[in-house]
Amino acid sequence: QVQLVESGGGSVRAGESLRLSCAASPYTYARDAMGWFRQVPGNRREGVATIDNIGNTAYADSVKGRFTISKDNAKNTLYLQMNSLQPEDTSIYYCALAPGYFAKEALDTGIIAFRYLGQGTQVTVSS
Repeated sequence: QVQLVESGGGSVRAGESLRLSCAASPYTYARDAMGWFRQVPGNRREGVATIDNIGNTAYADSVKGRFTISKDNAKNTLYLQMNSLQPEDTSIYYCALAPGYFAKEALDTGIIAFRYLGQGTQVTVSS
């Protein structure tokens, strides 16, 4: 069982930045993608960004150019740098792991591809 623990959420004003972190317990998969999801109306989780273990990345159109996903393999930690935050970015952000997927494939497939999910961290952006 892989444990994922998010941190770094908070409250900011529009235009400001936040960096989310996700610490993963040790795991070994030949191929995997990690990513960030956020809660949207209808109790769904929308894919924000993914990265796979060969460094490919994929982003939702709504965050391209503003958010950057990265991973420190030595620390087993996933990051999401969020710049130019807008009120519509307000949500609970979840870290997730999809064994067996590449980044774009995982983002396109959606939350069902991700076997492991963290507890989430709240991001609130005020205007």
